[in-house]
Amino acid sequence: MSNVWEMAAIILVALILYRYRARILGALNRFDERVAAKRQEEINDRRDHTAHYKHTLRLAEEQVEDIQTITVPDARTAEPVTRYVFEGEQFATREEAETTRADKIRAIARGFYMELPRALAERRKDKLN
Repeated sequence: MSNVWEMAAIILVALILYRYRARILGALNRFDERVAAKRQEEINDRRDHTAHYKHTLRLAEEQVEDIQTITVPDARTAEPVTRYVFEGEQFATREEAETTRADKIRAIARGFYMELPRALAERRKDKLN
Protein backbone atom coordinates (compact mmCIF):
# COMPACT_ATOMS: atom_id res chain seq x y z
CA MET A 1 0.00 0.00 0.00
CA SER A 2 2.91 2.39 0.68
CA ASN A 3 4.12 1.91 -2.90
CA VAL A 4 0.78 3.23 -4.13
CA TRP A 5 1.10 6.38 -1.98
CA GLU A 6 4.70 6.91 -3.12
CA MET A 7 3.68 6.58 -6.77
CA ALA A 8 0.72 8.92 -6.21
CA ALA A 9 3.06 11.49 -4.64
CA ILE A 10 5.53 11.19 -7.52
CA ILE A 11 2.76 11.57 -10.08
CA LEU A 12 1.34 14.58 -8.20
CA VAL A 13 4.77 16.26 -8.13
CA ALA A 14 5.22 15.52 -11.84
CA LEU A 15 1.83 17.07 -12.63
CA ILE A 16 2.65 20.18 -10.60
CA LEU A 17 6.00 20.53 -12.34
CA TYR A 18 4.30 20.08 -15.71
CA ARG A 19 1.70 22.72 -14.82
CA TYR A 20 4.34 25.33 -13.87
CA ARG A 21 7.00 24.31 -16.42
CA ALA A 22 6.78 27.63 -18.31
CA ARG A 23 7.50 29.66 -15.19
CA ILE A 24 10.28 27.32 -14.08
CA LEU A 25 11.92 27.27 -17.51
CA GLY A 26 11.52 31.06 -17.82
CA ALA A 27 13.28 31.58 -14.50
CA LEU A 28 16.08 29.21 -15.51
CA ASN A 29 16.47 30.96 -18.88
CA ARG A 30 16.67 34.38 -17.21
CA PHE A 31 19.30 33.03 -14.83
CA ASP A 32 21.31 31.64 -17.76
CA GLU A 33 21.06 34.98 -19.56
CA ARG A 34 22.34 36.86 -16.50
CA VAL A 35 25.26 34.43 -16.15
CA ALA A 36 26.13 34.76 -19.85
CA ALA A 37 25.93 38.56 -19.65
CA LYS A 38 28.18 38.54 -16.58
CA ARG A 39 30.75 36.36 -18.37
CA GLN A 40 30.68 38.64 -21.42
CA GLU A 41 31.14 41.66 -19.15
CA GLU A 42 34.17 40.01 -17.52
CA ILE A 43 35.67 39.32 -20.95
CA ASN A 44 35.08 42.94 -22.00
CA ASP A 45 36.54 44.20 -18.70
CA ARG A 46 39.83 42.43 -19.42
CA ARG A 47 40.26 44.61 -22.51
CA ASP A 48 39.00 47.83 -20.89
CA HIS A 49 41.61 49.72 -18.86
CA THR A 50 38.94 51.82 -17.12
CA ALA A 51 36.79 48.90 -16.00
CA HIS A 52 37.78 49.30 -12.36
CA TYR A 53 36.41 52.86 -12.40
CA LYS A 54 33.11 51.60 -13.77
CA HIS A 55 32.92 48.91 -11.11
CA THR A 56 33.71 51.42 -8.38
CA LEU A 57 30.99 53.76 -9.61
CA ARG A 58 28.54 50.86 -9.76
CA LEU A 59 29.37 49.89 -6.17
CA ALA A 60 29.06 53.49 -5.02
CA GLU A 61 25.70 53.76 -6.79
CA GLU A 62 24.42 50.79 -4.79
CA GLN A 63 25.23 52.70 -1.59
CA VAL A 64 23.19 55.76 -2.58
CA GLU A 65 19.42 55.84 -2.34
CA ASP A 66 17.23 56.32 -5.39
CA ILE A 67 15.34 59.48 -6.23
CA GLN A 68 11.73 59.42 -5.02
CA THR A 69 8.90 61.17 -6.84
CA ILE A 70 6.25 62.84 -4.70
CA THR A 71 3.24 65.05 -5.38
CA VAL A 72 2.70 67.96 -3.00
CA PRO A 73 0.44 71.02 -3.10
CA ASP A 74 2.08 74.18 -4.37
CA ALA A 75 2.58 76.81 -1.66
CA ARG A 76 1.14 79.62 -3.80
CA THR A 77 -1.64 77.97 -5.81
CA ALA A 78 -2.38 74.80 -3.81
CA GLU A 79 -2.29 72.87 -7.10
CA PRO A 80 -0.55 69.48 -6.96
CA VAL A 81 3.02 69.61 -8.28
CA THR A 82 5.60 66.87 -8.70
CA ARG A 83 8.77 67.11 -6.65
CA TYR A 84 11.80 64.86 -6.54
CA VAL A 85 13.32 63.88 -3.21
CA PHE A 86 16.90 62.76 -2.70
CA GLU A 87 18.24 62.26 0.82
CA GLY A 88 15.40 64.29 2.31
CA GLU A 89 15.93 67.30 0.06
CA GLN A 90 13.22 68.28 -2.44
CA PHE A 91 14.09 69.31 -5.99
CA ALA A 92 11.87 70.96 -8.57
CA THR A 93 13.24 68.95 -11.50
CA ARG A 94 14.52 65.44 -11.89
CA GLU A 95 17.70 66.80 -13.51
CA GLU A 96 18.63 68.70 -10.35
CA ALA A 97 18.05 65.61 -8.23
CA GLU A 98 20.03 63.43 -10.66
CA THR A 99 22.92 65.89 -10.60
CA THR A 100 23.00 65.88 -6.81
CA ARG A 101 22.81 62.07 -6.75
CA ALA A 102 25.63 61.79 -9.32
CA ASP A 103 27.78 64.15 -7.24
CA LYS A 104 27.19 61.96 -4.19
CA ILE A 105 28.15 58.81 -6.14
CA ARG A 106 31.33 60.43 -7.42
CA ALA A 107 32.23 61.59 -3.90
CA ILE A 108 31.90 58.02 -2.57
CA ALA A 109 34.01 56.65 -5.44
CA ARG A 110 36.61 59.39 -4.96
CA GLY A 111 36.79 58.53 -1.26
CA PHE A 112 37.46 54.91 -2.16
CA TYR A 113 40.39 55.87 -4.37
CA MET A 114 41.74 58.25 -1.73
CA GLU A 115 41.72 55.42 0.86
CA LEU A 116 43.12 52.84 -1.56
CA PRO A 117 46.86 53.62 -1.14
CA ARG A 118 46.57 53.38 2.64
CA ALA A 119 44.66 50.08 2.41
CA LEU A 120 47.24 48.64 0.00
CA ALA A 121 50.07 49.74 2.29
CA GLU A 122 48.40 48.01 5.24
CA ARG A 123 47.98 44.91 3.14
CA ARG A 124 51.68 44.89 2.23
CA LYS A 125 52.62 45.20 5.91
CA ASP A 126 50.47 42.19 6.76
CA LYS A 127 52.14 40.12 4.04
CA LEU A 128 55.65 41.06 5.21
CA ASN A 129 55.02 40.02 8.80
